Amino acid sequence: MELTNHSFKFYYIAFFGVILVRYFLVSGITYWLFYSPFSQSASKPRVHQSPTRTAIWHDIKLSMLSSAVFALAAALILSVYSAGGTKLYTDPREYGLWYLGVSYGIGLLLQDTYFYFTHRLFHHPKLFSWLHQGHHRSRYPTPWTSFAFDPLEGVVQALFLVGLVFLLPLHFITMIAILATMTMWAVLNHLGPDRLPSLFPHHWLGRWLIGPAHHSIHHLKYTVHYGLYFTFWDCLLGSEDIGYRQSIKNSYSPDSQG
Repeated sequence: MELTNHSFKFYYIAFFGVILVRYFLVSGITYWLFYSPFSQSASKPRVHQSPTRTAIWHDIKLSMLSSAVFALAAALILSVYSAGGTKLYTDPREYGLWYLGVSYGIGLLLQDTYFYFTHRLFHHPKLFSWLHQGHHRSRYPTPWTSFAFDPLEGVVQALFLVGLVFLLPLHFITMIAILATMTMWAVLNHLGPDRLPSLFPHHWLGRWLIGPAHHSIHHLKYTVHYGLYFTFWDCLLGSEDIGYRQSIKNSYSPDSQG
């Protein structure tokens, strides 16, 4: 896999376009699937408010700014890679095929840890209005909220990706897989749980992995549920909502399904 050297400006424009198109495609298709009249019959009765056009437009504008920030990070990474300054590599035999999966898992664990502690820090009263308030304009989030970061928050999150390629040897395919997982997980987390089919398995998925039932509580209460992929940091550090696990067990038990 050979990459042609280009200017930083070229990389930035190219990545900004790719990231923006990805956002509109993934968020737009997901929104249509779960928020259009087409999806009404397959979902549960609505318990959350429907999003307003004003709220959606606010999220889109913030996400476009975030796309610009992440494009800068991507352009920096590829420019430094071209100069031989990162741990990105292209030959899967360099570390062995087994390492592709291992490095993917390590990358997700590191990102989840970084996200948890920075996200919790953003909720400090002295930082919230500067770093995170824009994201919480959506009390009932939608797929459009998935990358609605305040600009400074976007910088902090993008710095993780920049740091990762200097810390951990990653094949380009692994890096793409981590970015794809981040995108899909962010969109999934910002679905209202009432938008999903009644048989959606929160009773086992929600115990270990973060999904819409878990993250929607964060948008309602602010002081709980700070993770990105996994629930263990919330469990270990006392930031899990006290009634979450019992509510999931009760709501999605066989008896509750009738």
